[in-house]
Amino acid sequence: MSSAQRRRLVVSIVLYNNAIDQVASAIRSCLTDVGGRLETIVVLVDNSPTDALRELTSIDDRIQYRFMNANVGYGAGHNIVLQNDSLRADYNLVLNPDMIFNPMILVGLTDYMDSNNNTGLCIPGILYPDGSFQNVAKLLPTPSNLILRRFQFLKTLTERSNAVYELKGVQRTREIQAPFLSGCFMFIRSSILRTVGYFDERYFMYLEDVDLSRRIYKSSNCVYLPEFRAFHEHQKQSYKSNRLLKIHISSAIKYFVKWGWLFDKERAQINAEVRKKYGLS
Repeated sequence: MSSAQRRRLVVSIVLYNNAIDQVASAIRSCLTDVGGRLETIVVLVDNSPTDALRELTSIDDRIQYRFMNANVGYGAGHNIVLQNDSLRADYNLVLNPDMIFNPMILVGLTDYMDSNNNTGLCIPGILYPDGSFQNVAKLLPTPSNLILRRFQFLKTLTERSNAVYELKGVQRTREIQAPFLSGCFMFIRSSILRTVGYFDERYFMYLEDVDLSRRIYKSSNCVYLPEFRAFHEHQKQSYKSNRLLKIHISSAIKYFVKWGWLFDKERAQINAEVRKKYGLS
């Protein structure tokens, strides 16, 4: 990337009562100097009850802070940034506050997108803190993919179908195209959003990443790039909180009402094409 091709990257992070040190680490991952190859700004959208996290702006003058004075939801929070044309982004990074990575991967992802104009969304390999891979590139979910996996006594019955859904065995070592890339780290070509739309704000939290990935996939490539790596302290909070479980269920219902429950021809076609491409039965 030459100086004439310097790109503007706008990072959005939605907050809700997060630990300051954790968010600070994510911010520094984005803003550490990469030799002037990116013009990066970070926009914090704070859904917390108080604006205590405003002090994060002291880290760097490239940080903007929006206090919502209400919990508007995950997708709606990011949309405040994604829909803001005055930010003039070439690329947007939708980032969870519990991510940490070498900032040079942002240059690598930008170079990849610059060289692959048919790619609208990409994600690096995402690792747990212990170094094991998270499954962040998946097929489009069926109701059984989201429901049955929650029950331990059905684990044996669902293990094979879940492995196919999560593209296990292929996504850890090779570049792949998948219709659902996790919302923890969505590196998006900004222009594609003006074509397919932004996060559907009917989802307060959960499934909004599936919905947006699906729409981007229909218009361009969604690519998993494991040569780049980021660490994510993924908590699976809806498995631990009844309140978040209810939100997850509500979002799943909204998703399947929108796209189809058992009869979703588009899902069947897309998933079949991906399975065939990567030799998954």
